[in-house]
Amino acid sequence: MVADLKLAITGGTGFVGGRLIELALAAGHEVRALTRRDQESRSGITWVNGALDIQPSLGRLAEGADALIHVAGVINAPDSAGFEAGNVTGTSAVLAAAEKAGVKRFVHVSSLSAREPRLSAYGASKAGSEALVAAATLSYAIVRPPAVYGPGDKETFELYRMARRGFVILPPEGRLSLIHVDDLGRLLLALADPNAPKGLLVEPDDGRHGGWSHREFGQALGKAVGRSVATVSMSRPILDLVAKVDGWMRGSRAKLTADRVAYFCHPDWMVDPGRGAPEHLWKPQVETEQGLADTAKWYREAGWL
Repeated sequence: MVADLKLAITGGTGFVGGRLIELALAAGHEVRALTRRDQESRSGITWVNGALDIQPSLGRLAEGADALIHVAGVINAPDSAGFEAGNVTGTSAVLAAAEKAGVKRFVHVSSLSAREPRLSAYGASKAGSEALVAAATLSYAIVRPPAVYGPGDKETFELYRMARRGFVILPPEGRLSLIHVDDLGRLLLALADPNAPKGLLVEPDDGRHGGWSHREFGQALGKAVGRSVATVSMSRPILDLVAKVDGWMRGSRAKLTADRVAYFCHPDWMVDPGRGAPEHLWKPQVETEQGLADTAKWYREAGWL
C-alpha cells in the first residue's frame, strides 16, 4: 500500500473504526475522523466534530483526503426508517462529500446481510447503501464482513460471558464465517490504496474453508475461556418471544429485536469464496482459535470477564 496517505474515516469511535485508526496510524498514514463528541488530542489524527446528517462536517472530513473509508452505520434500530436514515441516507451524504472533495478512493463497509435484503430491514438498508456506492463516480470497493470479533467488541462479549458460565445460546443450526477486527482493518487499508482494483465487492473471512457451524463456534468460545461448554440452539419462535420481552423491558434500547432475530436465524452466513480479496492485496493473518483466546485474555485484563 502507498505510504503516508491522507485517510478520512467515519465510525472511528466505534469498535471496527477505532481499531482501523490504530492500524492506520501505525502504518504512517494521516487520519481525519468524524466524531459526535470531543476526543483527546493525539499525534497523526484530526477529529472533525459532526455526524452523517451534518453535511458541512462531512465536507471538512473529506477535504484533501486521498481515500475515505466509510465504517459508520446503524446495526440496530426500532424500525426500517432508522436503518434507512443511518445506512442509506447517511451513505448518500458521505458519498456526496467525497465526490465534491475529489477523493480518489471510497471504501464502504457493508454487511453479508446485504445478500438477503428481503430478510431484514437492516439487510435491505445495507443493500441500498451498496447500490449507491456502485452508482457513484468514485473509484470504490465494497466490503461485506462476516461476524467480526476482537478486543473491545461488546457484541461478541455477550457470548464470551455465556461461555464462561458453561453454555452458549445460539440461533437454530447453521454456519457462519468469522474475521478478526485486525484482519478486517488491514483489508480496509489495503483497499484504500488509490491503486487498488476498482469496483471490488469483497467478502473476507479468517480463511477457514466452509466456515463454522454454530456448535463449532460455541466450542471454540469455550476453549478460549478455558471451559467445556454446552451449545444450545434456540428455535425461531423462542427467539421471537425473547425479542418481544426485550422490547417490553428496554424499549428502543432493546438489543434483540424482531429484525435481528430474522437476521440471526438465517442458516447461511458464510462468505462466498468467489468474492475473496485478491491474494496479492490481502490475506488473513489471525488464526481464529488464537484470536478468540487473545480476545478472552483482553476481556479478562480489562475486567470484563
